[in-house]
Amino acid sequence: MTTLEILKAAKAATTHLSLLSEKEKNEALLSMADALEAAEAQILAANAEDVEAVTGSVSEVMIDRLRLDGKRIRAMAEGIRDVVSLPDPVGKCVDSFQRPNGITVTKTRVPMGVVAIIYESRPNVTSDAAALSLKSGNVCVLRGGKEAYRSSAAIVKALRAGLAACGLPVTLVNMLEDTTRTGANELMTAVDYVDLLIPRGGAGLIRACVENAKVPCIQTGTGICHVYVDADADLEMAVRIIENAKTSRPSVCNAEEVCLVSRKVADVFLPMLKKRLVVDRAAAGLPSVELRLDGEAGRIIEGTPATDADFDTEFLDYILAVKVVKDVQEAVLHIAAHSTHHSEAIVTENAEAADLFTRAVDSAAVYVNASTRFTDGGEFGLGCEIGISTQKLHARGPMGLEELTSYKYVIKGNGQIR
Repeated sequence: MTTLEILKAAKAATTHLSLLSEKEKNEALLSMADALEAAEAQILAANAEDVEAVTGSVSEVMIDRLRLDGKRIRAMAEGIRDVVSLPDPVGKCVDSFQRPNGITVTKTRVPMGVVAIIYESRPNVTSDAAALSLKSGNVCVLRGGKEAYRSSAAIVKALRAGLAACGLPVTLVNMLEDTTRTGANELMTAVDYVDLLIPRGGAGLIRACVENAKVPCIQTGTGICHVYVDADADLEMAVRIIENAKTSRPSVCNAEEVCLVSRKVADVFLPMLKKRLVVDRAAAGLPSVELRLDGEAGRIIEGTPATDADFDTEFLDYILAVKVVKDVQEAVLHIAAHSTHHSEAIVTENAEAADLFTRAVDSAAVYVNASTRFTDGGEFGLGCEIGISTQKLHARGPMGLEELTSYKYVIKGNGQIR
Protein backbone atom coordinates (compact mmCIF):
# COMPACT_ATOMS: atom_id res chain seq x y z
CA MET A 1 0.00 0.00 0.00
CA THR A 2 1.10 3.57 -0.60
CA THR A 3 1.67 5.89 2.32
CA LEU A 4 -1.47 7.86 1.42
CA GLU A 5 -3.57 4.69 1.34
CA ILE A 6 -2.25 3.69 4.76
CA LEU A 7 -3.00 7.14 6.18
CA LYS A 8 -6.55 7.11 4.80
CA ALA A 9 -7.17 3.69 6.34
CA ALA A 10 -5.78 4.88 9.67
CA LYS A 11 -7.98 7.96 9.70
CA ALA A 12 -11.05 5.88 8.92
CA ALA A 13 -10.24 3.53 11.81
CA THR A 14 -10.31 6.31 14.43
CA THR A 15 -14.11 6.27 14.59
CA HIS A 16 -14.20 2.51 15.16
CA LEU A 17 -11.65 2.84 17.95
CA SER A 18 -13.62 5.66 19.61
CA LEU A 19 -16.57 3.27 20.04
CA LEU A 20 -14.59 0.65 21.97
CA SER A 21 -14.94 0.40 25.73
CA GLU A 22 -11.98 0.15 28.07
CA LYS A 23 -12.78 -3.56 28.49
CA GLU A 24 -12.70 -4.14 24.73
CA LYS A 25 -9.41 -2.26 24.36
CA ASN A 26 -7.86 -4.29 27.17
CA GLU A 27 -9.02 -7.56 25.60
CA ALA A 28 -7.43 -6.49 22.32
CA LEU A 29 -4.16 -5.66 24.08
CA LEU A 30 -4.04 -9.03 25.82
CA SER A 31 -4.68 -10.73 22.50
CA MET A 32 -1.87 -8.70 20.91
CA ALA A 33 0.54 -9.71 23.68
CA ASP A 34 -0.33 -13.38 23.25
CA ALA A 35 0.06 -13.13 19.47
CA LEU A 36 3.45 -11.48 19.88
CA GLU A 37 4.75 -14.37 22.00
CA ALA A 38 3.22 -16.92 19.63
CA ALA A 39 5.13 -15.36 16.73
CA GLU A 40 8.50 -15.45 18.50
CA ALA A 41 10.14 -17.78 15.96
CA GLN A 42 9.07 -15.65 13.00
CA ILE A 43 10.12 -12.41 14.67
CA LEU A 44 13.54 -13.79 15.63
CA ALA A 45 14.10 -15.08 12.10
CA ALA A 46 13.29 -11.65 10.67
CA ASN A 47 15.50 -9.98 13.26
CA ALA A 48 18.42 -12.30 12.42
CA GLU A 49 18.19 -11.09 8.82
CA ASP A 50 18.23 -7.47 9.95
CA VAL A 51 21.24 -8.03 12.21
CA GLU A 52 23.14 -9.90 9.50
CA ALA A 53 22.49 -7.10 7.01
CA VAL A 54 24.12 -4.42 9.19
CA THR A 55 26.89 -6.46 10.83
CA GLY A 56 30.23 -4.92 9.96
CA SER A 57 28.77 -1.54 9.04
CA VAL A 58 27.64 -0.34 12.49
CA SER A 59 29.05 -0.62 15.99
CA GLU A 60 28.26 -3.50 18.34
CA VAL A 61 26.49 -1.02 20.61
CA MET A 62 24.10 -0.12 17.79
CA ILE A 63 23.60 -3.78 16.92
CA ASP A 64 22.54 -4.30 20.53
CA ARG A 65 19.76 -1.77 19.96
CA LEU A 66 18.57 -3.83 17.01
CA ARG A 67 19.02 -7.37 18.27
CA LEU A 68 16.06 -9.31 19.71
CA ASP A 69 15.98 -12.56 21.64
CA GLY A 70 13.28 -14.54 23.39
CA LYS A 71 13.74 -12.57 26.60
CA ARG A 72 13.26 -9.24 24.85
CA ILE A 73 10.17 -10.46 23.01
CA ARG A 74 8.65 -11.67 26.28
CA ALA A 75 9.49 -8.29 27.81
CA MET A 76 7.69 -6.58 24.92
CA ALA A 77 4.62 -8.73 25.54
CA GLU A 78 4.75 -7.98 29.27
CA GLY A 79 5.00 -4.30 28.43
CA ILE A 80 1.70 -4.57 26.57
CA ARG A 81 0.11 -6.40 29.51
CA ASP A 82 1.38 -3.69 31.84
CA VAL A 83 -0.55 -1.14 29.78
CA VAL A 84 -3.73 -3.18 30.34
CA SER A 85 -3.40 -2.63 34.09
CA LEU A 86 -3.18 1.16 33.71
CA PRO A 87 -6.31 3.33 33.97
CA ASP A 88 -7.81 4.42 30.67
CA PRO A 89 -7.35 8.19 30.31
CA VAL A 90 -10.08 8.56 27.68
CA GLY A 91 -13.16 10.23 29.14
CA LYS A 92 -11.38 11.13 32.37
CA CYS A 93 -12.76 14.29 33.96
CA VAL A 94 -9.98 16.89 34.23
CA ASP A 95 -12.23 19.60 35.68
CA SER A 96 -15.93 20.32 36.10
CA PHE A 97 -17.73 23.45 37.20
CA GLN A 98 -21.13 25.11 37.02
CA ARG A 99 -21.64 28.62 35.69
CA PRO A 100 -24.04 31.15 37.27
CA ASN A 101 -26.50 30.57 34.41
CA GLY A 102 -26.78 26.89 35.35
CA ILE A 103 -24.76 25.28 32.54
CA THR A 104 -22.23 22.65 33.63
CA VAL A 105 -18.83 22.68 31.90
CA THR A 106 -16.77 19.49 32.05
CA LYS A 107 -13.23 19.18 30.68
CA THR A 108 -12.59 15.57 29.60
CA ARG A 109 -9.65 13.73 28.06
CA VAL A 110 -9.95 12.62 24.42
CA PRO A 111 -7.57 10.81 22.03
CA MET A 112 -5.35 12.75 19.66
CA GLY A 113 -6.64 10.69 16.71
CA VAL A 114 -3.91 9.42 14.40
CA VAL A 115 -0.47 9.34 16.01
CA ALA A 116 2.52 8.83 13.72
CA ILE A 117 5.82 7.62 15.15
CA ILE A 118 9.08 7.79 13.18
CA TYR A 119 11.83 5.76 14.83
CA GLU A 120 15.12 4.11 13.99
CA SER A 121 16.73 0.83 14.97
CA ARG A 122 14.86 -0.30 18.09
CA PRO A 123 12.15 -2.78 17.06
CA ASN A 124 10.66 -2.90 20.57
CA VAL A 125 9.34 0.62 19.95
CA THR A 126 6.90 -1.01 17.53
CA SER A 127 4.95 -2.86 20.21
CA ASP A 128 5.30 -0.11 22.82
CA ALA A 129 3.87 2.52 20.49
CA ALA A 130 1.05 0.27 19.31
CA ALA A 131 -0.01 -0.63 22.85
CA LEU A 132 0.03 2.91 24.22
CA SER A 133 -1.76 4.26 21.16
CA LEU A 134 -4.55 1.69 21.33
CA LYS A 135 -5.16 2.09 25.07
CA SER A 136 -5.28 5.88 24.74
CA GLY A 137 -7.78 5.59 21.87
CA ASN A 138 -5.37 6.50 19.07
CA VAL A 139 -4.66 4.79 15.77
CA CYS A 140 -0.92 4.55 15.18
CA VAL A 141 1.05 4.83 11.97
CA LEU A 142 4.58 3.50 12.44
CA ARG A 143 7.57 4.29 10.28
CA GLY A 144 10.59 2.29 11.44
CA GLY A 145 14.13 2.50 10.15
CA LYS A 146 15.18 0.43 7.17
CA GLU A 147 17.79 -1.42 9.27
CA ALA A 148 14.98 -2.87 11.44
CA TYR A 149 12.26 -3.14 8.80
CA ARG A 150 11.97 -6.95 8.75
CA SER A 151 11.80 -7.12 12.55
CA SER A 152 9.23 -4.34 12.85
CA ALA A 153 7.09 -5.78 10.05
CA ALA A 154 7.04 -9.19 11.76
CA ILE A 155 6.01 -7.55 15.04
CA VAL A 156 3.21 -5.59 13.35
CA LYS A 157 2.00 -8.76 11.63
CA ALA A 158 1.74 -10.45 15.03
CA LEU A 159 -0.02 -7.48 16.65
CA ARG A 160 -2.52 -7.37 13.80
CA ALA A 161 -3.18 -11.08 14.24
CA GLY A 162 -4.09 -10.30 17.84
CA LEU A 163 -6.50 -7.58 16.71
CA ALA A 164 -8.08 -9.86 14.12
CA ALA A 165 -8.60 -12.56 16.76
CA CYS A 166 -10.82 -10.06 18.62
CA GLY A 167 -12.75 -9.16 15.49
CA LEU A 168 -11.19 -5.69 15.28
CA PRO A 169 -9.90 -3.95 12.15
CA VAL A 170 -6.17 -4.48 11.68
CA THR A 171 -5.88 -0.85 10.56
CA LEU A 172 -5.81 0.18 14.22
CA VAL A 173 -2.07 -0.55 13.93
CA ASN A 174 -0.31 0.51 10.73
CA MET A 175 3.22 0.50 9.40
CA LEU A 176 4.63 2.29 6.38
CA GLU A 177 6.21 0.12 3.73
CA ASP A 178 8.29 3.08 2.51
CA THR A 179 11.38 3.47 4.73
CA THR A 180 12.95 6.17 2.56
CA ARG A 181 13.13 9.85 3.37
CA THR A 182 10.13 10.33 1.09
CA GLY A 183 7.99 8.18 3.37
CA ALA A 184 9.06 10.17 6.40
CA ASN A 185 8.36 13.46 4.64
CA GLU A 186 4.87 12.28 3.70
CA LEU A 187 4.12 11.72 7.39
CA MET A 188 5.56 15.11 8.35
CA THR A 189 3.27 16.89 5.90
CA ALA A 190 0.09 14.77 6.20
CA VAL A 191 -1.97 17.65 7.58
CA ASP A 192 -5.35 16.05 6.87
CA TYR A 193 -4.43 12.67 8.34
CA VAL A 194 -1.85 12.91 11.17
CA ASP A 195 -2.83 14.60 14.44
CA LEU A 196 0.51 14.17 16.23
CA LEU A 197 4.00 13.21 15.03
CA ILE A 198 6.56 11.76 17.45
CA PRO A 199 10.12 11.20 16.21
CA ARG A 200 12.29 8.78 18.22
CA GLY A 201 15.92 8.62 17.23
CA GLY A 202 19.09 10.62 16.81
CA ALA A 203 19.54 14.35 16.61
CA GLY A 204 19.37 14.34 12.80
CA LEU A 205 15.98 12.65 12.66
CA ILE A 206 14.50 14.88 15.35
CA ARG A 207 15.87 18.04 13.73
CA ALA A 208 14.46 16.99 10.35
CA CYS A 209 11.01 16.46 11.86
CA VAL A 210 10.99 19.73 13.81
CA GLU A 211 12.18 21.74 10.80
CA ASN A 212 9.99 20.12 8.14
CA ALA A 213 6.83 18.94 9.89
CA LYS A 214 3.57 20.68 9.03
CA VAL A 215 1.71 18.52 11.56
CA PRO A 216 2.09 18.96 15.35
CA CYS A 217 5.43 17.46 16.39
CA ILE A 218 6.99 16.62 19.76
CA GLN A 219 10.76 16.75 20.19
CA THR A 220 12.03 13.61 21.88
CA GLY A 221 15.04 11.59 22.62
CA THR A 222 18.39 13.31 22.14
CA GLY A 223 20.12 12.95 25.48
CA ILE A 224 23.34 14.70 26.44
CA CYS A 225 22.86 13.65 30.05
CA HIS A 226 25.09 14.92 32.86
CA VAL A 227 26.09 13.58 36.26
CA TYR A 228 27.67 16.11 38.63
CA VAL A 229 29.80 14.78 41.50
CA ASP A 230 29.56 17.38 44.24
CA ALA A 231 32.19 18.26 46.87
CA ASP A 232 29.95 16.57 49.45
CA ALA A 233 29.28 13.42 47.44
CA ASP A 234 29.61 9.87 48.69
CA LEU A 235 32.34 9.02 46.18
CA GLU A 236 31.71 5.26 46.18
CA MET A 237 28.05 5.97 45.44
CA ALA A 238 29.05 8.37 42.68
CA VAL A 239 31.26 5.76 40.97
CA ARG A 240 28.47 3.20 41.17
CA ILE A 241 25.88 5.60 39.74
CA ILE A 242 28.15 6.72 36.91
CA GLU A 243 29.05 3.16 35.93
CA ASN A 244 25.37 2.33 35.67
CA ALA A 245 24.46 5.55 33.87
CA LYS A 246 27.25 5.12 31.31
CA THR A 247 27.67 1.37 30.78
CA SER A 248 24.41 -0.46 31.53
CA ARG A 249 23.18 0.39 28.02
CA PRO A 250 25.23 3.17 26.39
CA SER A 251 23.16 3.28 23.20
CA VAL A 252 20.02 4.73 24.81
CA CYS A 253 19.04 8.36 25.28
CA ASN A 254 19.09 8.27 29.11
CA ALA A 255 22.71 7.11 29.25
CA GLU A 256 25.21 9.56 30.75
CA GLU A 257 27.46 11.37 28.28
CA VAL A 258 29.16 13.98 30.51
CA CYS A 259 30.63 13.75 34.02
CA LEU A 260 31.20 16.99 35.94
CA VAL A 261 33.38 16.78 39.05
CA SER A 262 33.86 19.30 41.85
CA ARG A 263 37.43 20.56 42.04
CA LYS A 264 37.44 19.81 45.76
CA VAL A 265 37.19 16.04 45.21
CA ALA A 266 38.67 15.65 41.72
CA ASP A 267 42.10 14.46 42.90
CA VAL A 268 40.50 11.59 44.82
CA PHE A 269 37.49 10.85 42.64
CA LEU A 270 38.97 10.78 39.13
CA PRO A 271 41.43 7.93 39.88
CA MET A 272 38.47 6.01 41.37
CA LEU A 273 36.45 6.66 38.21
CA LYS A 274 39.24 5.52 35.90
CA LYS A 275 39.80 2.36 37.93
CA ARG A 276 36.10 1.41 37.78
CA LEU A 277 35.33 2.35 34.17
CA VAL A 278 38.64 1.48 32.51
CA VAL A 279 40.91 -0.81 34.53
CA ASP A 280 38.34 -2.98 36.33
CA ARG A 281 36.13 -3.39 33.27
CA ALA A 282 39.07 -4.41 31.09
CA ALA A 283 40.13 -6.95 33.72
CA ALA A 284 36.60 -8.36 33.74
CA GLY A 285 36.54 -8.69 29.95
CA LEU A 286 34.02 -5.85 29.57
CA PRO A 287 34.27 -2.88 27.21
CA SER A 288 36.31 -0.10 28.79
CA VAL A 289 35.05 3.46 28.73
CA GLU A 290 37.12 6.00 26.84
CA LEU A 291 37.48 9.03 29.13
CA ARG A 292 37.71 12.32 27.22
CA LEU A 293 39.22 14.74 29.72
CA ASP A 294 39.29 18.51 29.90
CA GLY A 295 42.67 20.09 30.73
CA GLU A 296 42.24 19.99 34.50
CA ALA A 297 41.03 16.38 34.56
CA GLY A 298 43.88 15.42 32.21
CA ARG A 299 46.41 16.63 34.75
CA ILE A 300 45.02 14.19 37.32
CA ILE A 301 44.51 11.00 35.25
CA GLU A 302 45.46 9.81 31.79
CA GLY A 303 42.88 9.72 29.03
CA THR A 304 41.96 11.25 25.68
CA PRO A 305 42.13 15.06 25.58
CA ALA A 306 38.61 16.40 25.18
CA THR A 307 37.63 18.86 22.45
CA ASP A 308 34.90 21.46 22.86
CA ALA A 309 32.65 19.30 20.68
CA ASP A 310 32.86 16.38 23.11
CA PHE A 311 30.68 18.29 25.57
CA ASP A 312 27.98 18.69 22.93
CA THR A 313 27.96 15.12 21.65
CA GLU A 314 25.54 12.27 22.28
CA PHE A 315 28.09 9.48 21.96
CA LEU A 316 25.74 6.48 22.37
CA ASP A 317 28.90 4.50 22.99
CA TYR A 318 31.48 3.67 25.68
CA ILE A 319 32.77 7.25 25.73
CA LEU A 320 32.45 9.74 28.60
CA ALA A 321 33.40 13.42 28.52
CA VAL A 322 34.82 14.58 31.88
CA LYS A 323 35.19 18.14 33.14
CA VAL A 324 36.32 19.58 36.48
CA VAL A 325 34.20 22.49 37.74
CA LYS A 326 34.50 24.83 40.70
CA ASP A 327 31.19 24.05 42.40
CA VAL A 328 27.49 23.28 41.91
CA GLN A 329 26.85 26.75 40.45
CA GLU A 330 29.42 26.19 37.70
CA ALA A 331 27.98 22.73 37.07
CA VAL A 332 24.52 24.24 36.61
CA LEU A 333 25.89 26.87 34.22
CA HIS A 334 27.70 24.21 32.17
CA ILE A 335 24.55 22.08 31.95
CA ALA A 336 22.49 25.11 30.88
CA ALA A 337 24.94 25.74 28.04
CA HIS A 338 25.29 22.14 26.82
CA SER A 339 22.27 20.07 27.89
CA THR A 340 19.53 18.78 25.61
CA HIS A 341 17.13 19.07 28.59
CA HIS A 342 16.69 15.31 28.95
CA SER A 343 18.12 13.99 32.26
CA GLU A 344 20.72 15.33 34.70
CA ALA A 345 21.89 14.10 38.11
CA ILE A 346 23.74 15.38 41.14
CA VAL A 347 25.49 13.10 43.63
CA THR A 348 25.70 14.85 46.98
CA GLU A 349 24.98 14.55 50.69
CA ASN A 350 24.47 18.32 50.89
CA ALA A 351 20.77 19.21 50.95
CA GLU A 352 21.39 22.82 49.92
CA ALA A 353 23.44 21.78 46.90
CA ALA A 354 20.77 19.27 45.91
CA ASP A 355 18.04 21.89 46.24
CA LEU A 356 19.96 24.42 44.15
CA PHE A 357 20.62 21.82 41.45
CA THR A 358 17.01 20.61 41.20
CA ARG A 359 15.67 24.19 41.11
CA ALA A 360 18.15 25.57 38.60
CA VAL A 361 18.56 22.69 36.13
CA ASP A 362 15.94 22.97 33.38
CA SER A 363 15.58 19.38 32.18
CA ALA A 364 12.70 16.93 31.93
CA ALA A 365 14.15 14.72 34.70
CA VAL A 366 16.50 15.88 37.45
CA TYR A 367 17.98 13.32 39.85
CA VAL A 368 19.56 13.43 43.28
CA ASN A 369 21.75 10.41 44.11
CA ALA A 370 20.31 8.16 41.38
CA SER A 371 21.21 7.08 37.85
CA THR A 372 19.83 8.90 34.81
CA ARG A 373 18.91 5.48 33.42
CA PHE A 374 15.62 5.66 35.34
CA THR A 375 14.16 8.13 32.84
CA ASP A 376 11.84 5.58 31.32
CA GLY A 377 8.09 5.10 31.15
CA GLY A 378 8.24 1.67 32.77
CA GLU A 379 10.47 2.88 35.61
CA PHE A 380 8.13 5.83 36.22
CA GLY A 381 5.11 3.52 36.42
CA LEU A 382 3.64 4.67 33.09
CA GLY A 383 3.84 1.25 31.45
CA CYS A 384 5.99 1.36 28.32
CA GLU A 385 6.61 4.76 26.77
CA ILE A 386 6.09 6.27 23.36
CA GLY A 387 9.03 8.62 23.73
CA ILE A 388 10.75 11.04 26.10
CA SER A 389 9.83 14.63 25.39
CA THR A 390 12.57 17.23 25.87
CA GLN A 391 10.23 20.15 25.23
CA LYS A 392 7.66 21.79 27.52
CA LEU A 393 4.43 21.93 25.48
CA HIS A 394 2.14 19.73 25.89
CA ALA A 395 4.22 16.83 27.25
CA ARG A 396 7.56 16.60 29.03
CA GLY A 397 9.67 13.59 30.03
CA PRO A 398 8.51 9.99 29.51
CA MET A 399 5.26 10.02 27.54
CA GLY A 400 2.60 7.58 28.67
CA LEU A 401 -1.13 7.35 28.13
CA GLU A 402 -2.20 10.79 29.31
CA GLU A 403 0.42 12.46 27.10
CA LEU A 404 -1.29 10.85 24.08
CA THR A 405 -4.56 12.63 24.84
CA SER A 406 -5.93 16.12 24.46
CA TYR A 407 -9.18 17.34 25.97
CA LYS A 408 -12.54 18.74 25.02
CA TYR A 409 -15.25 20.63 26.88
CA VAL A 410 -18.63 18.98 27.33
CA ILE A 411 -21.32 21.50 28.25
CA LYS A 412 -24.73 20.49 29.63
CA GLY A 413 -27.69 22.75 30.14
CA ASN A 414 -31.45 22.75 30.32
CA GLY A 415 -32.38 25.24 27.63
CA GLN A 416 -30.03 28.16 28.36
CA ILE A 417 -29.43 30.60 25.53
CA ARG A 418 -26.95 33.47 25.28
